[in-house]
Amino acid sequence: MGISGIGQNYYHNNVATARNTKNVNSTGKNDGFAGKVTEKNPVSPEDMTFEEYKAYFNEKMDALYTHPSQRNMNWVIDITDAAYKRMQTEPEYEQKILDALAKNKAVDFGSNIPQIAYSFTDYNLFKGMNVIGTLQNYVNVFTTKKITTALTVTFKYAFITVPLKLIFALFIAYILNFKIKGVNFFRTAYYVPSILGGSVAIAVLWKAVFRDDGLLNGFLGLLGITGPSWLSDTKYSLFVICLLRVWQFGSAMIIFLAALKGVPQDLYEAASIDGAGKWRQFFSVTVPIITPVIFYNLVTQLCQAFQEFNGPYIITQGGPRNSTTLISLLIYNSAFKQYDMGMASAMAWVMFVILMIFTTIAFLSQKYWVFYSDEEG
Repeated sequence: MGISGIGQNYYHNNVATARNTKNVNSTGKNDGFAGKVTEKNPVSPEDMTFEEYKAYFNEKMDALYTHPSQRNMNWVIDITDAAYKRMQTEPEYEQKILDALAKNKAVDFGSNIPQIAYSFTDYNLFKGMNVIGTLQNYVNVFTTKKITTALTVTFKYAFITVPLKLIFALFIAYILNFKIKGVNFFRTAYYVPSILGGSVAIAVLWKAVFRDDGLLNGFLGLLGITGPSWLSDTKYSLFVICLLRVWQFGSAMIIFLAALKGVPQDLYEAASIDGAGKWRQFFSVTVPIITPVIFYNLVTQLCQAFQEFNGPYIITQGGPRNSTTLISLLIYNSAFKQYDMGMASAMAWVMFVILMIFTTIAFLSQKYWVFYSDEEG
């Protein structure tokens, strides 16, 4: 059988169905196309058809990886047609590629690979993986101006929205804790934004309110005031995004309201007898008792703030001039617009470490300001 017959037989039986079925038996002997060519028909790669050579090289590449999780490497390492053609005519280049692959064969590319491993590669969703074991992605995270700007904007966003959201939530919960007429209606009204605030529809509505000819500027125009460009001016764009986040304080408010219901009334009565007013009672009685709930809301709201995506993506797309580009938006753009999964993974892990540091600091600090009812003293 000639080389064309062998190649066609292999291609129809293997390449056309899986293209990379491994043909190495338990003894390590290659029974596939590469073995047939080298053992029975010592034909030069230059005399093969292009598809025959691709099948031939893929088997040689697969033979480098013996661990079960490393099978079918040509699905992971994407070699372009131009590279195949060059290897077919230049044996030195083919050997150079094989040597590079052999150098990295200890890397586990299987389904059990730790997700952090992708951050040490240049893995591209369509071009595959060419560089392994590099720290360049992490270097770029801290040296690329666009990424450092996104980190700065994310910190500003988190440190603005989290305190404001907690303050508004606690303030409204404190008011709604009093027995006033129609209190159930107000509780529902204040909670609705938390249900709808994260949706795409509300983000679109927010954009309609703050655009140049939107509802807010229209109202200001009736008062004779020229409204600014809320979404296209770097001085106001981040404020608009933060305002959307603060507006969604309903979930934290409900938790605070439940905590306020649990404060014993006799403590307020004792404080009142001692001459304490409402504000003194709030800061000296209410706040110390509900500090565990404040701590819980602080941690959860901090985590949610660093994960914010919908608002900046729909309202400003990160503009103007990256003034609202949060790190989550940059990770999305890197992964699903530029298909640079390695860089996106590195940014995600850096963000995870930063968030873990802040959370750890919060947990370590709670012994100084969080008071639990079961603690002595």
